[in-house]
Amino acid sequence: MDLMEYQAKQLFAKHGVPVTVGTVITDPSEAAAAAEAEGGRVVVKAQVKTGGRGKAGGVKLAQDPQDAVAKAEQILGMDIKGHTVYKVLVTEASDIDAEYYVSFLLDRANRTFLAMASVEGGMEIEEVAATKPEALAKIRVDALEGCTPQKAQEIADAAGFPEVAKDQVVAILQQLWRVLVDEDATLVEVNPLILSPAGQVLALDDKVTLDDNANYRHASHADFVDRDNTDPIELRAKEFELNYVKLHG
Repeated sequence: MDLMEYQAKQLFAKHGVPVTVGTVITDPSEAAAAAEAEGGRVVVKAQVKTGGRGKAGGVKLAQDPQDAVAKAEQILGMDIKGHTVYKVLVTEASDIDAEYYVSFLLDRANRTFLAMASVEGGMEIEEVAATKPEALAKIRVDALEGCTPQKAQEIADAAGFPEVAKDQVVAILQQLWRVLVDEDATLVEVNPLILSPAGQVLALDDKVTLDDNANYRHASHADFVDRDNTDPIELRAKEFELNYVKLHG
């Protein structure tokens, strides 16, 4: 199960990852108060389980609370790759000195976990891998050993993180590993992981995919189901623990 960005942020915050949590709203009238709570100048972001939100116009900068209302009106109800936007995240607008990329994922082909990191974040990682493969570090992580401080240091060194950010990145990598293990996830990803002018490293845009087979261990994961964009028959089938696959025809 893929999570929406605000849900991923909640999980990250739970495990100590430095994030900008923001406020989730479902009506444009709520945007002004949300923007005021976040400092006035905010980013309004569509909450859908798909990539390419920015290119589709689902991520907009608002200069003040009233502008946030206007931006929320533009985004709510949008269709992004077949996903209707029912919620937006209003979060503080962060000043950025540098953008990075980090992730852990289950590498089924090689029966291991894989850490990926790059100092060239902010763009689609597939583009980085295709155009500048040398800029993307890939480090295997043993499931039993996990992301130890030494392994996190190895990942940070392989990616070439600058000294001003490296210690924080090493700590964040270990926290992200705890999210992966403790929440039974198959992917945790931050793009971008930013360095602020004040020297703070923050997980700005977050993604998590949970293993549905482990749902019985996590009752709270039921709250992450996107009921607005899920077939009602699928929701009904889950109530009876049935596997339902809708086919054409």
